[in-house]
This record gives sequence, C-alpha cells and structure tokens, in this order.
Amino acid sequence: APKAKDSDLATVIFSSGSEGEPKGVMLSHRNIMTIIESAQEMFPHTRESCIVGFLPLFHSFGFAVCLWVPLIVGIRGIYHPNPLEPKLIGNLIQKFGGSIMICTPTFLQSFIRRCEPEQLKSLDYVVGGAEKLPERVRIAFKEKFGSEPVEGYGTTECAPAVSLNVPNCESPGFYSHGLKYGSIGRPMTGQTVRVVDPDTGAELPTGEGGLLLVKGPNVMMGYLSDPKKTASVLHDGWYSTGDIAALDEDGFITITDRLARFSKIGGEMVPHTKIEEVLHDLLGLTEQALVVASVPDESKGERLIVLHTLNDEQLSELLGKIAESELPNLWRPRSTAFHRIDAIPVLGTGKMDLKQAKKMALALDAGE
Repeated sequence: APKAKDSDLATVIFSSGSEGEPKGVMLSHRNIMTIIESAQEMFPHTRESCIVGFLPLFHSFGFAVCLWVPLIVGIRGIYHPNPLEPKLIGNLIQKFGGSIMICTPTFLQSFIRRCEPEQLKSLDYVVGGAEKLPERVRIAFKEKFGSEPVEGYGTTECAPAVSLNVPNCESPGFYSHGLKYGSIGRPMTGQTVRVVDPDTGAELPTGEGGLLLVKGPNVMMGYLSDPKKTASVLHDGWYSTGDIAALDEDGFITITDRLARFSKIGGEMVPHTKIEEVLHDLLGLTEQALVVASVPDESKGERLIVLHTLNDEQLSELLGKIAESELPNLWRPRSTAFHRIDAIPVLGTGKMDLKQAKKMALALDAGE
C-alpha cells in the first residue's frame, strides 16, 4: 500500500443517529493521532494500566481510545464484544486488573445494578461521556465500587474527545486543579473552544451559555458525500457542536443541553435534561426511568411528554411531589403527559435514542 499522509482519510465513523439520520464522519490519520497523543498526556496511567474496552468499534471512542491507544501507547487492553453484559465485563476487569474505563452513564447504571464491588475494585479512572453524567449515578457508583466517575465530552466529528476531567494533582509546592464535578472538564491538548450566541455568532462572556464551538487538529475532514451538511457545521475551522454550554473563569466547560433537547414553550427555552434530573431526584432513583420529549402544541408551540417505566405507586408519588419541586411552572409536565413504556429506548452505543423517544411521544400523545 502507498505510504499514507497525516491528512489522508483513515476511517469513516457514523454518528449515533440519536437525533436523526446517522452521518458518515470522515476522519484523517491526524484526527485520530491527535486524540491518541492527547489521551496519553491527560489520562492518568502507568505501564501497568489496563483499558477496559467494550464500547463498539464503530463508536468513535471505542475506535480511537479503546482500540488504538493500547496498541500505540503500549499499555494493556481487555475487550468484550457486548456492552450489555456488565457481569461478564466485571469478571474480566477483576481477572485482568482493568484500571481505566470509558463508557456512558447508561452503562454505568448497568454496572451498579449487576456487578459486585470486588469485580470493579481495580478501576481507578472511570469516565462517563456521550450524555450527561447525573450526580445520582456518580455517587452510587462510588459508594459501591470506590472509584468516582468523572465526566468527559466528545463528538464523532471531533474524533471524538473534546474535553475531560482529570484527577487533581498535588505535590510539594505544586497543585493542579483538573477536576470540577458537574462540568465536562477542560479542552484536551491541542484544542480550543469558544461559546457564541446561536443567532449572531458573537462570542459570549465567561459564564454565559451559548453554542459550543471547537477547533483543533482533531476536527473531521467533513461528512461523507454531504458537502452541504459539512458547510453547515464547519466555519473557518470551527466545528459547531449543537450543544449549549458555558465556560467558567477556570476554563471548565459546563454543558446545559443539546439544542435538540430544548422545547420552545410560550417563547421560553425549556431544557429536557434538567427536568429529567429533577424528576429522578424526587423519587431518589439512580437508574434512568424517565425521558422527556416534546410534541407540537397549537397554543404554546410545544408541550412536554414524559415517557417512563415507573409502577403505579411511583407515578402517583411523583405526581404528588412535582408541585413542590424546584421546577418553574412552565417546566412542569402535566399529569396527563406521563406515558408508561416497556423500556427507555437506547442505542447500541449506550446513548439514549432520542429519535425513537420522539416517535413514541408523538404516537402516545396522538389521542390527546
């Protein structure tokens, strides 16, 4: 084969399609190597470290980090082909001393429910990404296994890692602050981010929420056979993530939600993820049991729908507590907006299937 240049196409990874049709993301050798080099610099590791790989290799994190980091950096990796088998994965971690694990909060909940403490006690660096890491999941995982997950962030278009929380580092006369719970960490090596007004593109001041843009040698070449879509998200080297975020004074990024996970109700932007967090907290639930979606509404533009797997007693308790919750009136789903489903829809990558949730909401609400 002819010698490849760093700008040559290395792979095409398809986006998850959680909000629409999957897109073919073209990644170069430089895109992938940027993430490998950055992970080697930022991930806490030694020569004895062992990455736990169960994310599918068609997933950009499974491909770039779980597969290529061990091969190129020279640390160990253990693999299991099915992320939906936490007990078997736990056995591998216990047998081979897995120490670094990257997964989604949905998968973390499966480990909490299905694994024994001794199976995961060798883990010392656990990253939750692809969706928001709820505090209830972080605390429950630490209480059971001893290791407290941190949150990272990425998109397939960024090959995929953008930012990461890392352990605070302390030595005589020196302290490095690398961890802030509730945030997605700071940008990884070689990348820069900025937050802009979604309508005007003007850069926003520290602490103000807006559209998150990313620039760096990890940003994709473009979408496969779709120059129009590519042009809509790439501007002067900046990739528009579609996520609403804010930067604090220390450079940590906090994601509010995806633009697609807001409803415009009566002219106000209402965040689905925040409502889901409050509803779970009202019942003290660790595992995902509710998902908020929206449907068209003639008078207010949109209205909220809650798909859930609660039993009758839990639902009754929740409906009784909503009125006393911190949710503003406009954010409170009506009692008739709750619909029971068999299971929360999840993609093979571990992310919630928002496209399927929207379809279910529209179908269940059709009679109202």
